[in-house]
Amino acid sequence: MTEQSASSARSPRILMNPPVFITSAVLTLAFVLFAAIFTETAGTVFSAVQGWISDSVGWFYVLAVAGFVVFMIGVAVSSYGNIKLGPDHSQPDYSYASWFAMLFSAGMGIGLMFFGVAEPVMHYVSPPVGDPETVEAARQSMRITFFHWGVHAWAIYAVVALSLAYFAFRHNLPLTIRSSLYPLIGDRIHGGIGHTVDTFAVLGTIFGVATSLGFGVIQINSGLNYLFDIPNAVSVQVILIVVITAIATLSVGLGLDGGIRRISVLNMILAVGLLAFVLVAGPTVYLLQTLVQNTGNYVSNLFAMTFNLYAYEPTSWIGGWTLFYWGWWIAWAPFVGMFIARVSRGRTIREFTFGVLLVPVGFTIMWMTFFGNTALHMIMVQGITELSDAVAADTSVALFQFFEHLPLSSIMALVATLLVVTFFVTSSDSGSLVVDILTSGGKEESPTWQRIFWAVIEGIVAAALLIAGGLAALQTATIASALPFTIIMCFMCWGLLRALRIDTMKRISLREARVSPIGPHSPLTWQSRLRAIVHQPRRNEVLRYIQEAVKPALEAVAEELRKQNLDAQTGLGEDGRCWVEVRHGDEIDFFYSVRPRAYEPPTFVMRDTRAQRAEALKYYHAEVHLSEGGQDYDVMGWSKDAIINDVLEHYERHMHFLSAVR
Repeated sequence: MTEQSASSARSPRILMNPPVFITSAVLTLAFVLFAAIFTETAGTVFSAVQGWISDSVGWFYVLAVAGFVVFMIGVAVSSYGNIKLGPDHSQPDYSYASWFAMLFSAGMGIGLMFFGVAEPVMHYVSPPVGDPETVEAARQSMRITFFHWGVHAWAIYAVVALSLAYFAFRHNLPLTIRSSLYPLIGDRIHGGIGHTVDTFAVLGTIFGVATSLGFGVIQINSGLNYLFDIPNAVSVQVILIVVITAIATLSVGLGLDGGIRRISVLNMILAVGLLAFVLVAGPTVYLLQTLVQNTGNYVSNLFAMTFNLYAYEPTSWIGGWTLFYWGWWIAWAPFVGMFIARVSRGRTIREFTFGVLLVPVGFTIMWMTFFGNTALHMIMVQGITELSDAVAADTSVALFQFFEHLPLSSIMALVATLLVVTFFVTSSDSGSLVVDILTSGGKEESPTWQRIFWAVIEGIVAAALLIAGGLAALQTATIASALPFTIIMCFMCWGLLRALRIDTMKRISLREARVSPIGPHSPLTWQSRLRAIVHQPRRNEVLRYIQEAVKPALEAVAEELRKQNLDAQTGLGEDGRCWVEVRHGDEIDFFYSVRPRAYEPPTFVMRDTRAQRAEALKYYHAEVHLSEGGQDYDVMGWSKDAIINDVLEHYERHMHFLSAVR
């Protein structure tokens, strides 16, 4: 049987973690039936839940989100920032351009389209404090909009993404939310606690994605009404959900690289084109001036806005805006966080943090300024007051009413509608991919039907929420589903800090620990040593050396350790690697391996540049790897005693590390 056919034979038709998959599916379907059958009761319950959360636990949302911002910035600027999300030798899977496009499209694409014009205008007409429709109201409206869509949102995503990427790629734990709690509860993550955590993450993801899909389909309906006079109705929106969810399943079938990445890049191209059009067609100089002033205003007021609960000016405004946004971002955090983690392998924590916090936020600030300030300029300077009236009547039409007052209005409305559709697709297929990973226990290569199942479920939930109460139901479901996951995120931060502390201490111990003096590694003469340096061994030579020198050395070490009543094991991998592992019970185990690693030939031996010839000229090193990853040095040609001394040196450093963390 060939390797490919054997792989196909082992490919399962069902790959799931039953407690999480079944519980999540049953609870979601129960909610859908409740919202669809008892529509009026559901609307009343949603309203009561939103009111209770706003009045009673709003302070907790505000404090938690502020803590997430401080946590991410603190981790990035500390020594932890140098740690890689993966082994020390890993490299990023995607270029910066593809990385930024994917995390931006998954993060908040539909929301920008829906609120880019509507939110600044609504805050201008109805500010939380102060007089409406004044210059101060306009300035405050942009400051609040930046606050809702800025660093806080991406800090929430970054907390989950960083924790997942760190434990999955550096410590080989499943790519699930439960893994981030391993430093706190250990192997109990595989039991009931872990199942509960992942279930909450699945429910939050489903409702968070459904909220975005609901906003998206409402705006698509408004765009079609504007372009083709298709009526604005819930029935039309449900049909649109069915059609676009069907399109999303095609992208789901293509997978991350084939579907999501390509559509994400298309999203960015369309979004940048739309943004450039508004800048050129709108009041260009005014927009550039407000971009600078808005950014400064946002940064200078960031601290005060972060902790503002309007306790001295009681208002229901915060529940419908700030708390809704914090709940929305937190509900999206398992989805966006896992997706960002999935595409961020190989980056350092500092690179990851500043990339996730600053780049999308910079684009968002430009988007909100160019769309929002152009709309405010139309109302305040050009006297187009019907725009504010239209926004007050129906926020979903804001973008299309906005384009009516710019050139090429019909074409731009069509492009905007297409962009909402593509954002809808990326949200749906990315969300279904993440939910599938959660419900399959962290497996990334599950059957396609499972991802399609969750894509359909997300569409059904969005339709049920629209039927049960429209935007109000969407907002309530988001805020309510985010509450338990906010608590989980606080524990994730605690667990990640503990793991990073141990990781850093180990790195310091390996680098700086004092070890016993040892003799020279090799008795070779300088001439033979020079020949070894210049020689470029082929794979067979390295494999033979590992068999004849490394394996006996590691077996000798393991045998001696077993005499000391330690659990030491050796092994030989299919790729030729040889290792010794010393298990320390509840403490961290020691692992040392030597494996063949291929290198491209240097240019001075490359007379023939054909790919086939380059492959034939590849040479290999016998490199040392520890549990943290490759150590970037070659032991090819070392004597058995030299290898033993090298193992003992690393083991002595490992024991020094264990003593330091006890």
